[in-house]
Order: sequence, then structure tokens, then C-alpha cells
Amino acid sequence: MDEIVIDTNIVIFYFGEFSRLTKLAETTVDEAAEKGTVLVPSIVLVELVYLIEKNRIPADVLNKLREALDDDSTAFRLAELTRGVADEIENIDRSIVADMPDRIIAATARHLGLPLVTSDSDLHNLTNIETIW
Repeated sequence: MDEIVIDTNIVIFYFGEFSRLTKLAETTVDEAAEKGTVLVPSIVLVELVYLIEKNRIPADVLNKLREALDDDSTAFRLAELTRGVADEIENIDRSIVADMPDRIIAATARHLGLPLVTSDSDLHNLTNIETIW
């Protein structure tokens, strides 16, 4: 796949705990990183800061992501929280995905019409976006 959206957990696995990625997720991210674009919803940066503050992940995960986003030679790009994404949140069923950051991530993928790479089982239960794990 040439373009994908990745969830917070995939960022954590890709930049910190690589062995936790499934083979399919690893291949999908690697292919997009080599041939296309890996879109990181802006809310992911906020979630990473929160997780670092709670001592749940090491700070180097966020540092590595920032480096990738700042380096034009990588395929990692920030997907902004736009009006289109905000409007799309209404189409992410709250009874399936209760967590607002996860709904924003799913809405980003849906708004852009791209698959979402995630290990989150709630997001896999959505029928209106393609998920990969």
C-alpha cells in the first residue's frame, strides 16, 4: 500500500517495540515508508506526550517520531486535525470506540479514505474503515 494512517500503538511498536508488530503490520508500514506515505494523526503526538508523562513509554519513541516527521527524506507525514476530520468523528460509532483520541485517529483514516494500521481491537470492529493488523 502506498498510503496508510497509523495509530499510536503502531508508532510505539515501530519506533520502540518493533517485535510487537505483526508481520502484516510491519510489511504494510515498511512498504508505505519505502514507496509512499505514512500519515500520523496529530492527536498521536498528544497521546505520546501523555504516555511519556505517565512513564508508560520511553521518551525516545516521541523523539524518533519527531525526527522522522521533520526529515523530508522519510515518508512520515503529520495528518492535521482538520474540519473534515472533525466532521467525520460523527461517523465513528461511540458505542464501538469510546475513546476520543481513537475516534479522531479513525476519523482521520476515514476522511482520507485510507487504511488504518492498528492493534486496537475496538477499531477493528468498525465496519466503515479498513484496518490492518
